[in-house]
Amino acid sequence: MAIELTGERAVELITLQRASDAAHAAVREDPSPGAWAAWRERASDVQAAVTEYAVEIGQSRNEVEAAVKKAARYPE
Repeated sequence: MAIELTGERAVELITLQRASDAAHAAVREDPSPGAWAAWRERASDVQAAVTEYAVEIGQSRNEVEAAVKKAARYPE
């Protein structure tokens, strides 16, 4: 079953994922401890929000995470 992301919550999740992706890109450019810490923090924020949303809508966390990543990385 495909997860459809809509509304303000979708925007929030997509924004968090894009921030995590940007922090990951920064680590590849500058693998300093500070860059790693920033990426871990952003990734943790995404994971927590995805888990919370999955519970709210009663869907698989993995499916929600995949939908968020797809929407963040490959907008239509």
